[in-house]
Amino acid sequence: MDWLERLGDDIQRAYQHEIVDPGKQPQWFLLVSFLLTFALVRFITHSIRAGRFRRVFHNVSAGGTHLHHLVPGILLVLVSGYLAIGLPPAVAREPLAIMFGIGMALTLDEFALWLHLEDVYWAKEGRQSVDAVIVAIALLALGILGASFWIELGRVIGRALGV
Repeated sequence: MDWLERLGDDIQRAYQHEIVDPGKQPQWFLLVSFLLTFALVRFITHSIRAGRFRRVFHNVSAGGTHLHHLVPGILLVLVSGYLAIGLPPAVAREPLAIMFGIGMALTLDEFALWLHLEDVYWAKEGRQSVDAVIVAIALLALGILGASFWIELGRVIGRALGV
């Protein structure tokens, strides 16, 4: 277990050096909230379609109109964006980054709906939403966090594996 402790310490040092020290923690929170929300939304939508967990998960409608999850996603993006611009710089950015990440995931998960202006979530064209999310993840992970974090993390894991 000694190697596992060292691995944890090395990851913590890399996180501190590559994320916290340069002030990139809000971006990290945005990425993590985006990834978790996307995974959760996909789990829920597949569960609804398969008829699992019917008491917990179901489609939401208002006045007979199906409300797609991009609607609360757009609202979260708008509100968190406005607050990020309107609040004083001293306000913690992490909660806003989390709100934005959640909204971004809810919205991009229905990217194909933007393009086709019809519900193609389960159709072949619905794959465009997954492609948009993959591109967003790559841009967030590399562009916002920088390649140096991932390189350092690779070194840490390599050392732990004895490579």
